Amino acid sequence: MTAGKRVDPYQNFRFRVEIDGIQIAGFSEVTIPDSTTADIEYREGTYPTHVRHLSGLTSSGNISLKRGITDGMDLYKWKQTVEKTGAGSARKNISIILIDEKGDDKSRWDIVYAWPSKYEPGSLDAKGSDVLIETMEIVHEGITRVK
Repeated sequence: MTAGKRVDPYQNFRFRVEIDGIQIAGFSEVTIPDSTTADIEYREGTYPTHVRHLSGLTSSGNISLKRGITDGMDLYKWKQTVEKTGAGSARKNISIILIDEKGDDKSRWDIVYAWPSKYEPGSLDAKGSDVLIETMEIVHEGITRVK
C-alpha cells in the first residue's frame, strides 16, 4: 500500500438511475444482482479419474427498482407496453451511477436490453404513515461495470 491520501469506500445511498439516458429521480433503493458463471464438471479420460472444472453460462438475477409513488406514470407505462406488445420493442438500456459526497460519478453499471417483468404498487394501510413504495423488477441481458 502506498503512503499518502486515504481513500474511503463510497456510501451506498448516493446514486442515480438513467433509463435510456434519461435520469429517473427518486429511487429509494436499487438492487444490482449478482453475476454467476456455472461450473461444469468434466471427467477427462478413464484413468486417472479426476474432475476438471469448465466454465459454463453466466447469468445474473433481476434488477429491483423501488421509489415512492408520485404522479409520474413512466415506469408503469413501460410495464404496460411490455404487457400489450411484448418485450421486443420495449427494451431499454439502464445505467446505475454511484456518486461521491461531492456529487461526482464514481462507479457506473450499464445494463443492456432491459425490460420490466414485474410491477408492484405497494400495500395500502389506513393505520400507517409511510410513503407508498412501488417496485419494478427488471430483466436484462447483461450488466457491465464500466467505471
